[in-house]
Amino acid sequence: MQAKVCILTTVHPPFDTRIFHKQAKTLVKAGYDVTLIVQHDKNEVVNGVKISALPKPRNRFTRIFGLTWRAFRLALRQHADVYHFHDPDLLPVGIFLKLFTNAKVIYDVHEDYPKMIRVKYWIPKPLRPLAALLFARIEVRGAHALDAIVTVNEVIGGRFGRNKVVLIKNYPLLALSEAILRPKAAKVSNSLEGTKLIYVGGLTRARGIKEIVEAMEILDEPSNVRLDLIGKFTEPLFKEEVCKLSGFRKTRLVGWVPHPEVWEHLQEADIALMCLHPVGDYTYGLPVKLFEYMAAGLPIIASDFPLWENFFKDHGCGLTVNPLNAKEIAQAIEYLLDHPEVRQKMSENGCRAVVEKYNWESEGEKVLELYEELLRK
Repeated sequence: MQAKVCILTTVHPPFDTRIFHKQAKTLVKAGYDVTLIVQHDKNEVVNGVKISALPKPRNRFTRIFGLTWRAFRLALRQHADVYHFHDPDLLPVGIFLKLFTNAKVIYDVHEDYPKMIRVKYWIPKPLRPLAALLFARIEVRGAHALDAIVTVNEVIGGRFGRNKVVLIKNYPLLALSEAILRPKAAKVSNSLEGTKLIYVGGLTRARGIKEIVEAMEILDEPSNVRLDLIGKFTEPLFKEEVCKLSGFRKTRLVGWVPHPEVWEHLQEADIALMCLHPVGDYTYGLPVKLFEYMAAGLPIIASDFPLWENFFKDHGCGLTVNPLNAKEIAQAIEYLLDHPEVRQKMSENGCRAVVEKYNWESEGEKVLELYEELLRK
């Protein structure tokens, strides 16, 4: 008889890369009966994953206090052997599932949420330190009532101690990226026509979007260079501020696109940007975006965090800059534009590292091992 798995998220989109394309599809392929409870417009089965649709909430309050408990009721009906939830909002749900069922319950921690609370624009600034402290205590104590805690890096895992923690890194899927998993042919230095820079991810102040757009204005003329922003602004006032920058005339706001389409945009790009500010948990994690850029064969300009600097020195796939300094970002862009042979080498190095080490196909085995161990118990 197939073991039944129920995955829950009230925050992430239905076809989130880590949740749907990596974990859920890996479990289906291994023979598990998988249901995903998620915001969606209908109940359906996609790639063997049964999607149980939640309605779109009107606001953050109704998501946290209404949608959360609706997800709990749907989860109870699944009578699953394993429940695997992905949002801190669902921590009470995970605890109740542990209390009222005989199932195993897994908490998947994507970020250092207490540190991220300190930069949430919608929480009044004076309340952020207290909110972060309270949540940190609640999260650690609540998580230890569950059967396993999955984290994406060692620092986050350290918050929970060694007991019950499993490290499953968020590396890219070779199956999705194989169509472009090859070095980029760098354009020659005297042909800057149509050079395309790209950023993929959330369009927030902390992710350095303002400085990236400011760098576009600093670039030497008559460079015909365009920046594509692939993602969504979450703060209307910040979007208005960025759109008024003079560098925005060299910028195209593509908006959010489904993950498979992201690869199409990466294939058309020449240089990738990842200039996150030194806040939250950014400084001690290697985001999946980094490895996706590498898989796409893109030389990368990234923040000069010590962890990232060491990574780039080891793999030779990009440059690091002060993410708060638009001039330094512009200088790095101009250097790569003027040195196609350097870009070519970086492209080759990044592709090789992903193929040999940084891919989901190796991490997916850890998911299956975790499930097998929990079900044996």
